[in-house]
Order: sequence, then structure tokens, then C-alpha cells
Amino acid sequence: MLRKIINKLPGFNCGNCGYSRCDEFAEALLSKNKNVSDCPILIREEFKEKRNYIEKILNKSTDLNNKKGKIIGLIDNYEADIVLEPLSGENSCREVLLSMGSSQMQINDIIRYRPLGCPITHFAKIIEIQNFLLTVNIIGPGERLGKEFQYKDIGTCIVLAFKGKYHGKNIKVGETVRFLPKHCMMQKIHSGVVVNIENDNVIIEGIDLKVWEPAQKFD
Repeated sequence: MLRKIINKLPGFNCGNCGYSRCDEFAEALLSKNKNVSDCPILIREEFKEKRNYIEKILNKSTDLNNKKGKIIGLIDNYEADIVLEPLSGENSCREVLLSMGSSQMQINDIIRYRPLGCPITHFAKIIEIQNFLLTVNIIGPGERLGKEFQYKDIGTCIVLAFKGKYHGKNIKVGETVRFLPKHCMMQKIHSGVVVNIENDNVIIEGIDLKVWEPAQKFD
């Protein structure tokens, strides 16, 4: 779906939508962070046909994610058990990263990294540091564009855990769950093991971008 949207965007990379490149704007459309009308080029009459095509794709993705109350990933069509939302007052659910370069990091630093197994480079703000573990809030990729700030490039990191508020199916500690981080630009289903639940807040560890079928039960 992302490629179809990119192909229909003007391709001017003008930055008037708040993003420097049209492909970043396409990602924001799919993740519901932007509307088609935020592109001043698309609202022109000569782009009406392309605008309508993009809106149909976005409506289809919304229907897919809401079909019979199911949570469906856009990139692979797997069904998730829960959606992971940001904790109160934060802009994304938290990620806990393993980075061998964390000794040079400080709280509030902005870092650029690529999660192992993910093709998209992330930008994040460090909110906690413990030994080689960095707890971060995602601020990009899209949100970084058009802004001047310094960041530290720490290369590829392993995402060990997610922390956030969840909604969806009832889950329990020790259970392996499929979940969709709401900030995920690819809207890809992740999997992991629930290690803590407090009210609607959950910590999921053992993160894997591969999604396994539930094991069959035998008598």
C-alpha cells in the first residue's frame, strides 16, 4: 500500500506538508499522522484523480484494520492481539534498545538507529539509561524532517522490549502475544512475551518481527 501511495503523490518534495520528502508524507498518511489535505499540491483540481485514489487506499487500510474488530497489520496481514499506545503524556510507546555505544549517550540525547530486522531508520529521544540499555521515545522518521537539531548515529540496535498502554484482547503475564505498536510506520505486527501488566500498562520483552502461528494443542 505504501508504494501505491508514493506513486500517486506529486513527487515534488516541496516540504509544504511538513515533511521534506513525499515518501515520508506517505508513511505519515498510513500511520494516520497526516491527512491527504495536508498536501497543498494534492488539493489542486488537476490532482483530483490521484487524490481520490490515495483516499480509497487509506479507506481500505482503515477497513482492513477494523474488520470485525480485528487488528490487522498492513504489511503482512497478520492479526494482532493488542495495539500498543503511548504511556500518558508521551508521543509513542517506549522501546528498550541494546546498543554497545550507550556509554557515550546521555538522557535527552536524540539518536538515529535502525532496529535489527526493520528496514526503516528511527529517530528517538533517550529517556532512561541503564548499562547498555537505552529506553527511548520515537520521534521519527517523519517528525525529524524540516527541523534543525543534532543527533548521534548509533547504527543498528536490538529492540529488547516495548512499554505502553494496550487495548484489545485480554492478555496475561507469561503469554506470547502479537502486538502492533501504534507508531510503527510499516504498521507491522510484532511478537513478544508479556512480563508485566499494571492496569492498562504492559511491558513486552523478547521482541521479534517474525510472527509465529499459535502452537497446536494435543490431548
